[in-house]
Amino acid sequence: MKYCSYVGSGPYCYANSFSMMFGEASLSPAVIEFATGSPFGMQLHGGAMPFFDPYGWTPEAGFEDALAAMGWSSAVMRGGSEAEALSRLVDALAAGPVWAGPLEMGHLRHQPGMHGAIGADHYVVGLALRDGMIEMHDPQGYPHATLPLADFMAAWRGETVDYGEPYTMRTGFQRVETVPEDEAIRRALSAGIRWLAMDRDMQPQAGTLGNEAAALALAERVAAGCDDDLRGHLIHFAVRVGARRAADAARCLTRIGLDEAAGIMGRQAQLIGALQHPLVARDDATAAAHLRALAPTYRELLAVLEPVVVS
Repeated sequence: MKYCSYVGSGPYCYANSFSMMFGEASLSPAVIEFATGSPFGMQLHGGAMPFFDPYGWTPEAGFEDALAAMGWSSAVMRGGSEAEALSRLVDALAAGPVWAGPLEMGHLRHQPGMHGAIGADHYVVGLALRDGMIEMHDPQGYPHATLPLADFMAAWRGETVDYGEPYTMRTGFQRVETVPEDEAIRRALSAGIRWLAMDRDMQPQAGTLGNEAAALALAERVAAGCDDDLRGHLIHFAVRVGARRAADAARCLTRIGLDEAAGIMGRQAQLIGALQHPLVARDDATAAAHLRALAPTYRELLAVLEPVVVS
């Protein structure tokens, strides 16, 4: 049966922000997400926080490879004092939109229910500064949102985000070569395989588990009774983005003729997506069973992809 791709909303903040910066020449957010390597694995960060992305991976770890695979470059500025960062932002916005992040989402008070740091990362596209407010396209679902500059600067400091540097932004996006989507997928695949193999020079937080070990350890935690913080993280973010990543990756692999690998990633998407209802319904035994079924798929996917020679 032909695979049915997902189209709809979801927490694809940096992929959508990149797409906005690329403009009319943008590749699809699905291909952008694939190019970052995010679909290729699972990790239990610090042995505690689950993410359906590779062992040791962070968004920033995948950005440069993704831009190169897609034929783009950008200038990165980060760090310094708040005054220095604001000065850079003013100068950059005078020339056009600015890609900003990671931000602490909890300080983005235009989003309902956000009243302070929650330890969640986010990315936006800044558009303009006026009258003590910043105007932005927030890919969480808020085009042309405005926010007091003080709140934005607090978010941009990212003090509760566990990767990246304060006040990171990208400007000067340039298309250095025209790369069709299928070629970008082929170019990005070798990096994705390295992430899946956990063959990167990364030093994740102590206790971090990857792939099969992460899925099995999470299954045991859920089976023992999922606490509210873990449940909230899974049902509001991790399951949603993880299922979409795997679904988009399955479609990308199909486009370049890797049907067996696509079938495995499609199965991953189904198993991750199937976690949502039992976790919301507090049927933790069923959720744990889905995680146990997911665990060996990372090994199976690597066995299929490792022999692939990327030209």
